[in-house]
Amino acid sequence: MMSQPEPEREGEPLKLRERAYASFTERLLAREIKPGQFVTQRELVAMTGFPLGAIRELIPRLEAEGLIKTVPQRGMQVAHVDLNLIRNAFQFRLFLEKEATALYTQNATDDEIAEQRARHEAIIARAEAGGDERLIEDAEDVDRLMHEAIIDHLDNDIVSQAFRVTWLKIRLIRQYETRIQNHILVPVMQDHLKIIVAIESRDPERAADEMSIHIGNARARAMQY
Repeated sequence: MMSQPEPEREGEPLKLRERAYASFTERLLAREIKPGQFVTQRELVAMTGFPLGAIRELIPRLEAEGLIKTVPQRGMQVAHVDLNLIRNAFQFRLFLEKEATALYTQNATDDEIAEQRARHEAIIARAEAGGDERLIEDAEDVDRLMHEAIIDHLDNDIVSQAFRVTWLKIRLIRQYETRIQNHILVPVMQDHLKIIVAIESRDPERAADEMSIHIGNARARAMQY
């Protein structure tokens, strides 16, 4: 049975739109809404459980972020994964994260850096012990949280939002071939640890270079698909 959102109260239209956006992206990542799929507004109502008004207000944001596009005579199409998306998403990450990593290296606290190391070492230990049913999901969270921490340290809402939209597109790409699988989990975590080692040594240039290598490795996996 389709869940019903809470009734919208006065002063809460923005919150409702944000929840509708979150519902759409969750279903996109869960493949309930598939890349390249054509959808109508009423189908989005049925999929997300949010009212038509909220969906209509949501569509301009999704179009602006490149998550859907309007195709003449066809309707709305969800973003699909192609080589152009892969190139653009990873190029954006490279430009943004290289500089952000250098600044994070100079400004992050010792406690923040130690927490990043502990998270990654815990994932590697679980993998080397044979893994468990939540290992992949937790590894992806550790991956995301490190990149978000580096970006959010810039304290720039525009950059943070743009990064999160790009990360969503990276997740779409990963659904095809770059999702952290068991055979690449430890190498990805080790990539991160090389970045962390450079950050611990407060070497911005080395940390930025290690981030570039890491992003390049992910891009190469995506381009091989």
